[in-house]
Amino acid sequence: MSLGRISVKRIFLLACGGMAVSMMVICVVLLWMTGERWVLIGGGLLMFCALAWMFLLTVAFSKRLSIFTRELCQAMDQMVSGNGEPVYAADSETLFARISYRLSRLYGIMQENRRKVDEERQELQMLVSDVSHQVKTPVSNLKMVTDTLLSKAVTEEERREFLQGIRNQTDKLEFLFQALVKTSRLETGAIRLEKKDTMLIDTLAMACSGIVYAAEKKDISVTVDCPDGLRLSHDSKWTAEALFNLLDNAVKYTPAGGAIRISVEQWEMYVKLNVSDTGKGIPERNQAAIFRRFYREEEVHGEQGVGIGLYLTREIVTRQGGYIKVVSEPGQGSEFSIMLPIR
Repeated sequence: MSLGRISVKRIFLLACGGMAVSMMVICVVLLWMTGERWVLIGGGLLMFCALAWMFLLTVAFSKRLSIFTRELCQAMDQMVSGNGEPVYAADSETLFARISYRLSRLYGIMQENRRKVDEERQELQMLVSDVSHQVKTPVSNLKMVTDTLLSKAVTEEERREFLQGIRNQTDKLEFLFQALVKTSRLETGAIRLEKKDTMLIDTLAMACSGIVYAAEKKDISVTVDCPDGLRLSHDSKWTAEALFNLLDNAVKYTPAGGAIRISVEQWEMYVKLNVSDTGKGIPERNQAAIFRRFYREEEVHGEQGVGIGLYLTREIVTRQGGYIKVVSEPGQGSEFSIMLPIR
């Protein structure tokens, strides 16, 4: 039988019984060897005293164990409900204190996990709220246009305008879903940024290729100033995605005939990538908020976009050990600077 399966009470009874039998055998042996009756009497008194002290020890230990069990149950109930923290034992050398200390550590871990779960739940609620808000407008527009097409006769020109409106709203929804997928895969670690030593000009060319047509359509000049042969350890694909988001915003908010300039500076520990434009600029009070997910200024709600590009850009840059900053004044354009570590 395993010792761990025997109750404490039974262990004490077995110990007392074994001690009594052992002392009785010893007394009988001594009586047989000496023939003196006082040996038997003395042995009986010793056995009685030993059993009495063993009984007192059993009662004291049983009471102490009962108190500890009750306190342990109360502490565990408080830990489960989150209403209180286990109390440390006064004597740090006892076994009970060691158990109490580990319970306190366990309680701290549970509290931290509970806090993380609450934060993730709040982030999920905010994400669902933001997504529903972003989806609500294009879906309402699509329903309105389709109801109009189904309920009344329209001319060919009006029909084309309505279809173009449907196309614009579906493009907005597609862009939103793609941005959410990219952000989700990046945040959850499904995509890991892999830094490789590559030519930085190739990354810039990849980013610029996505805005060439839109810039030409608004007659916006785009210039690139990058040192020849500059190599940098970075994830070219995702860095190009971050730069494209900055350039796309620059094209959206720069009036026709404006200019966008991309410049690269090599510092001692960082490479600085600047994207400057001659657009509307950003008020100082909003500059800290523009990197939040789904944030958009009130005055630009007429422009296409969902307010996730700058958030994604910051995530890409920080996951490569860099940071991003903005300098802007209303009416004076904006300059976004991406700082990427050389190593």
